[in-house]
Amino acid sequence: MTEARWLNCKYIPTTEEYINISLVSSGYPLLMTTSYIGMGEIATEKIFKWVTNESKFVKASTTFARLMDDIVSNERIITNAWKDINEECLRPTKVAKPFVMRILNLARFADVIYKGQDNFTHADGVTKTYIQALFVDPVPT
Repeated sequence: MTEARWLNCKYIPTTEEYINISLVSSGYPLLMTTSYIGMGEIATEKIFKWVTNESKFVKASTTFARLMDDIVSNERIITNAWKDINEECLRPTKVAKPFVMRILNLARFADVIYKGQDNFTHADGVTKTYIQALFVDPVPT
C-alpha cells in the first residue's frame, strides 16, 4: 500500500525508504521460503524460522534481487549486496548448505535476468536464448 500511496501522491522516496518497503513487496522472501517446500525432512521448522527472520544472507539476497529488478543503475548497492552474499556463503552458517544454495541461486537468477536490462519483461532476446539452451539444446551428459 505504501508504494501505491507514493505513486498516487507522485512522491519519490529516498533510497532507504524504497529499500525498506520494496524488499517485502518484491516477493523474493516468499520465493525463498516456498523454495524449501518439497525438500523433504531436511526442511524443518527451524529452517523456516531462519529464512523468515531476515538473516543477513536473506536480506542481502533480497536486496540484490530487488535492485537488479528495479534499479539496475544503482551498482554500488548491488556490489555491496553481492559482497554480503559472498561473505555469508564463505562462513559457516546456522543452516545446511542446500538451504543457502536455494537463496544464492535466486540471487544468481536475478543477476542473469536483470543485468544490463530487464530481460524478464523483454524475454525475446537473451532470456529466450538461455531457456532454449537449458531445455531445448541441453549439454549432452
